Amino acid sequence: MPLPVIDETTIEEVALQGRQLRWVVTKENSGAEYCTFATIQVAPRSRARPAHSHPAGEEVIYILNGHGRVLIGGEIQPVKAGCAVLFPKGIVHMLENLSDEEMKVACFFAPPAGFENYQMFEDIDFPEYKNASRSAP
Repeated sequence: MPLPVIDETTIEEVALQGRQLRWVVTKENSGAEYCTFATIQVAPRSRARPAHSHPAGEEVIYILNGHGRVLIGGEIQPVKAGCAVLFPKGIVHMLENLSDEEMKVACFFAPPAGFENYQMFEDIDFPEYKNASRSAP
């Protein structure tokens, strides 16, 4: 088997609400058995919606550029480039980009995850958006 070196730019981008996602390392493209890796690019002043959890595993994100905040289990914390954040198994979370530039984030999942491992929560949001119109960022 050739070395599993994957060029992110060769991976198809998936358009999601407030962000673009690429599944960079998967079992299918690298043979990885115990983890997956994705990158997301969160649009300026946008939220990566909907809030969600991973009932079967953990996610660690690493902010590569930009700044914003995370909502984890009802608590909010600021994040910026250089921050790593653990989203524990089963805990609802969401990310918001508060900067005027695209926020790039590295996302690590263990055990391996895909969309089938997401549980979505459309009704959970940052407090100031709870009663706002759907057109809010």
